[in-house]
Amino acid sequence: MARPSRSRKKSTRSGRKKGGGLRRWLFRGIALIALIAIGFAVWLWWDMRSWRPDAALYPEQGAVIASGASGTRFETLRAIGAEFVYLELARTGAAPDPGFAERLSSALASGLKVGIVQPFDPCLRADEQSARYTRMVPRNAELLPPAIALRRTATGCDPSVSDAAVESELMTLVNQIELHAQKPVLLQLGEDFEDRHRTARSTARDLWLMRDRAKPDYAGRPWLLWSANSQLISEASEEPIEWVVVQR
Repeated sequence: MARPSRSRKKSTRSGRKKGGGLRRWLFRGIALIALIAIGFAVWLWWDMRSWRPDAALYPEQGAVIASGASGTRFETLRAIGAEFVYLELARTGAAPDPGFAERLSSALASGLKVGIVQPFDPCLRADEQSARYTRMVPRNAELLPPAIALRRTATGCDPSVSDAAVESELMTLVNQIELHAQKPVLLQLGEDFEDRHRTARSTARDLWLMRDRAKPDYAGRPWLLWSANSQLISEASEEPIEWVVVQR
């Protein structure tokens, strides 16, 4: 059997070296890209803890306090730049929120403008949801226009609920809350809900959109409020708060 020539052996070794070197550079490149991506994600997470839109562009800013939140210092919230605060009601059918009345009283006493957010549950009738709202929220002309939070879709409702029924119950809830508040509601419109129901196009109410850091554009028409940071860390609360700006 003929032995491979030296030149062929050298060529084979040279090819292996080139192939191994290429793989090493490829591995290093992938590792570098991954490291940059991780570094950017960490920076973004850290930056978002305190990021707020420029006050020169959005001079009117405020916050949302979640249902069940405790220890919110509303005077401090005002001191760090909030002009208004929205208090979120517990979802209908969820555990009661005995601290809501105290939060409402403290918020009003702080000098902030105060509004209420009613979460919409597409699995429930409007009457159940408006009854909870009217029971928890007093008639008060000083309150800001109420907001209805449209974040949850009917996927998973048991029994199932048609899209037409969801849209009908939503309009009933809108009318019932407006009758109680004597003011038009705001629609705090989530992207998933808008994708499914096209509520921004079918309902003539001011919009409140949500997207961390980047201005939202999913409604197809101008918005009034923007939840720009859902996890703001501040000395006003022991828990993250949702930071909101107004577009005029």
